[in-house]
Amino acid sequence: MTYRVVLPGVLALGVLMGAAFQDKTAKEVMTASNKGKESLWAKVTGGKGTDDDAKKLADLYEALSKAKAPQGDDKSWTSKTSALAAAAKDLAEKKPGAMEKLKTAGECKACHSVHKPK
Repeated sequence: MTYRVVLPGVLALGVLMGAAFQDKTAKEVMTASNKGKESLWAKVTGGKGTDDDAKKLADLYEALSKAKAPQGDDKSWTSKTSALAAAAKDLAEKKPGAMEKLKTAGECKACHSVHKPK
């Protein structure tokens, strides 16, 4: 009986959290996910993040993939950010090999060299 009440509430919370990030700019997402030594990215890729941290990172990167490219080619932006979002989602879902995939997709210079405003 408890599961019938709790599960819909948990699912609704997850949807609301994901929706909260959907209208963020690339800069806002990068600040929320990657800024500082104790960033969400650092915690998750360092193996110190919680399941909630991994889910939040996946939601942020999903929002990033929907954001407008700050600079550079839209096709390149979509390709890079979609790969990052997919890798973060795989990690949140605890799929094998997801951490390596996320670290590869999250290689900063590959994206920043063409999309970060000067």
